[in-house]
Amino acid sequence: MATYPNPDLNVGSDARPRWNSAPFRRDGFHNLHRLSRYVQSFRASAVWELRRATDEAIAGREDVARACNNPWFSAMVVAEGNRILFERYAADFGPDQPHSIMSISKTVMNLVIGQLRDEGRLRLDQSAAEILPWLGRGYDQARLQDILDMNVLNDYDEDYHNPNAAVFQHEAATGMRLPNGPETDCKAFLAGIGLAPGAGDTLNPTGHCMYRSANTDVLAAVAEKASGRPMAAWMADFADAVGVEGAVHAAGDRNGFPLMNGGICLTARDLARHALLIARAGRGATGSFGSSDFLTETLSRGVPMPAPRGHLRYSNQMNTNGRWLGHGGYGGQYMLADMTTGRVAVFLSVLDTENGYFSAYYPPIIQMLADICAG
Repeated sequence: MATYPNPDLNVGSDARPRWNSAPFRRDGFHNLHRLSRYVQSFRASAVWELRRATDEAIAGREDVARACNNPWFSAMVVAEGNRILFERYAADFGPDQPHSIMSISKTVMNLVIGQLRDEGRLRLDQSAAEILPWLGRGYDQARLQDILDMNVLNDYDEDYHNPNAAVFQHEAATGMRLPNGPETDCKAFLAGIGLAPGAGDTLNPTGHCMYRSANTDVLAAVAEKASGRPMAAWMADFADAVGVEGAVHAAGDRNGFPLMNGGICLTARDLARHALLIARAGRGATGSFGSSDFLTETLSRGVPMPAPRGHLRYSNQMNTNGRWLGHGGYGGQYMLADMTTGRVAVFLSVLDTENGYFSAYYPPIIQMLADICAG
């Protein structure tokens, strides 16, 4: 029987799967929930009601008009309480369409780990190896707090300009691209992460956070072990707490382990609902999810981020300036929740540069969202 490699997942001459190559990336981000090899979907028992109540001041802002008219724009939503204060979509995108949120997915682990900490199921001063003895040297002695804060040095490489970076091997272990050789799974990949070349430990010597998406999936494996529940069960709880109108789509590996570092796809409105859950300190549509105390701690601490976001801190799987909590996503997304006003904003876009990333793109978007949410 004749076959050919799946064209959406096959790695091309640019060393990227087609869904993430520059000409196809926009379609890929808009449809990753159906293009990834293994995806689970979770719907809510009750929907968090949001009603339109447009704020003319937001609609009239020059920076909003500029951001919503750039060629990469997909969607922007601003919400407060149960009101949508602003909502815009690109011509090829809409309110019912899921969008990859990439690393914004990481913020879910703040809620999960915070809840487990409050329940006494883990301590943040524990090493990862105390809970997961199968981890390799890249994590075995790293404290959970340092893993949460992206404060770990190991040989995981997240340079999107390097086609051979470990982050792309991570993709192959989680169904986001076809593997070059036998297929493994996410936990086997994590177990193979070693120390950085020349390093004798995992201590970060730089004075700023060292971003490693593998950290988040280590935390997810820790959560499974500490709680005795699969991450899929946590994702079902999350969907209920957020009160999603559509579905939480979570890509993962062949064994059903969700890719918590960047595998979630949501509509813009449902991502705003997630931000509202954070702004309400974990009080959701159907009960609580996360920890109010942990979110408060997240605001007040953290490790400085490198330039051009040096004024921010990376804390417990979130970005913060001491007033708001948020996170960005590879390719052009950002979510922000102002913990003083309770106002939230999400911005979705898809960069079509070769590497899908340039650091200068994010600061003006973050500043715009922060200004709007400050009221």
